[in-house]
Amino acid sequence: MKRTFIALFSLLILASLVLTACGPKTTPTPEPVATEAPSEEPVATEAPAEPAAVEKTVVVGFTASLTGKYEVSSTRQTNGLKLWMDQVNAAGGVKLADGTVITFESKFYDDESSTDRVQELYTKLATEDNADFLISPYSSGLTAAAAVIAEQYGKVMITTGAASDSVYKQGYTLVYQAYTPSSRYLTGAVDALANADPDAKKIAIVYENAKFSTGVVEAMKAYAESKGYEIVLFEGYDKDTTDFNPIINKVANAQPDAVMGGGHFQDGSAFAKQLYEKNIESIKFVALLVAPPEPTFAELGDAAVGVVGPSQWEPLAAYTPDFGPTSVEFEDAYKAAYGEEPSYHSAGGYVAGLILQKAIETAGSLDTDALIAALDAMDMTTFYGDIQFDTSEELHGLQIGHSMVYIQWQKDADGNLVKQVIWPLGGATAELIYPIR
Repeated sequence: MKRTFIALFSLLILASLVLTACGPKTTPTPEPVATEAPSEEPVATEAPAEPAAVEKTVVVGFTASLTGKYEVSSTRQTNGLKLWMDQVNAAGGVKLADGTVITFESKFYDDESSTDRVQELYTKLATEDNADFLISPYSSGLTAAAAVIAEQYGKVMITTGAASDSVYKQGYTLVYQAYTPSSRYLTGAVDALANADPDAKKIAIVYENAKFSTGVVEAMKAYAESKGYEIVLFEGYDKDTTDFNPIINKVANAQPDAVMGGGHFQDGSAFAKQLYEKNIESIKFVALLVAPPEPTFAELGDAAVGVVGPSQWEPLAAYTPDFGPTSVEFEDAYKAAYGEEPSYHSAGGYVAGLILQKAIETAGSLDTDALIAALDAMDMTTFYGDIQFDTSEELHGLQIGHSMVYIQWQKDADGNLVKQVIWPLGGATAELIYPIR
């Protein structure tokens, strides 16, 4: 009986197992597994890779006077621009907010100091070379020709070495001036004369028949007359003049207290030398354009002593920049690169690059409308001085932030010719030598 019961019980268990195997399958609930307490430090995960920076090379187009009458000043202007470009590229370029990295390369031609060449070459830069931006040639006359092309082809152009107000009275929207306008080039010299000698009343004006110099002296003449001065001679000369004795004889006959005017480096230097040799006793003050601030003006020796010149920039005029290098940093870098002291033309070339760089950084793109907005809103101080533009329709792009300084060649304690800032008085490094001889 007991044996029968065991057999029956085994049979029931077997049947139960068979029925379980044939039923629906279920997933057993796992037993909880003991784990360590969560760490205070987040689990390290691999950061998503940043998109590779997009590099873009921007072409800056311009012409340079490698030959012709503007060769000296234009070469220094080009050197300054090239120094800026080399430094920006060496520092890794300009990085935009979207990660794009902008580097610069130049495309330029010799304009031979010729207006006809400028129009031809700037058209080529804009259409064949596809320059992204333009820098002006040296001189107001050549820049006037280039500005037309820049506006025609929709290229932003920063002008340097071009002071004439008239360029910015044409309704242009893409042309921006780095220099103090010519209408304010020699007015400070009139003020310096008045400060030195309230009794001086006669001024002879001798100037080159060129767009830039004519604009300067016409504005200075009007200013001087408004201050009570008598203009006893207003005489122009052709651009290729080398013999100034016929004009200097007229100066001698007029017996002025001061002689002002000039044009560019070669003619200004020749005029200063021949005026010194004539030794006109009535002349107590001489102020000339362009030539005196050039370091090589000192090669005139004693003929350079006492001559005053308006300068867009001098290392002695210490501005505190909020963008770009200091004057000392710029001067040291320029001397290291070119083995000579920088002139204001060199500084003007460099600051044209700084203006373009600042506009791109502010705009955050290369879009023309964004760049125009950035330039219109620009208000910065560089080693070269303040930079701000007129935004009116009548004078759009005219420089309104930057002011001139006036230097005079003097001898130091060792008898060496040195430049001294004599005006404005707040920035003067020496008293004006007056009378000049």
